[in-house]
Amino acid sequence: MSGSDSVRPVLGLTTYLQQAQTGVWDVRASFLPAIYLDGVSRAGGIAALLPPQPVDDGIADRLLAGLDGLIITGGRDVMPASYGQRPHPATDEDLADNRMRDALEFALVRGAMRRGMPLLGICRGAQVLNVALGGTLHQHLPDVVGHTHHQQGNAVFSTSSVRTVPGTRLAALIGESSDAQCYHHQAIDRLGEGLVVGARDADGVIEAVEIPGDTFVLAVQWHPEERLDDLRLFAGVVAAAADYATERLGA
Repeated sequence: MSGSDSVRPVLGLTTYLQQAQTGVWDVRASFLPAIYLDGVSRAGGIAALLPPQPVDDGIADRLLAGLDGLIITGGRDVMPASYGQRPHPATDEDLADNRMRDALEFALVRGAMRRGMPLLGICRGAQVLNVALGGTLHQHLPDVVGHTHHQQGNAVFSTSSVRTVPGTRLAALIGESSDAQCYHHQAIDRLGEGLVVGARDADGVIEAVEIPGDTFVLAVQWHPEERLDDLRLFAGVVAAAADYATERLGA
């Protein structure tokens, strides 16, 4: 019997930290769009939010100790100092809250990989995974591909056709190709250690990466939460997290 038949796993999802408005309030807040939570719950998991906060590897391990899987979500640009570059004019401002989120997510990625915990990266999450493993990013894709299709602005997602690499975990999950909802002006450049490309788009831009092997470590540059009629990526990480939980709990 697989873990997904016996355990409903808890997956931690990282969150934003920035100024936010709600009703009469205009406050610094940690938050995450609810569609991420819907993706996890519809796939059979339990969602737990992980707000940016001061962190070291010990704190990250304490957070991970109560989880069965990890999702690094979308958000602002990874600070380029973390991969040895100066900021591009189009890169998000280097703010303390952005650095705090980077530090937390890098520590969580390191901790999850030490534990063999399933991990799914979404958009920014793919970039975080790549940088955490020593890779670099293209800071502004229009400089590379010559157009703004990947991020048209004004919160309008564009649809890109991505083709998977045969033999990858991603190909096994979603098949040869998929229409992806994209909103990113950055992308993976040099791959981090141990990562392989899982998909590219028509421009040759890396749209997914993964680590081969038994542990589910997969990240996509697009936003699967924007298409909850297709739960295959969420179902994949939830099933892996259920198996992880079953083994961890001795069920």
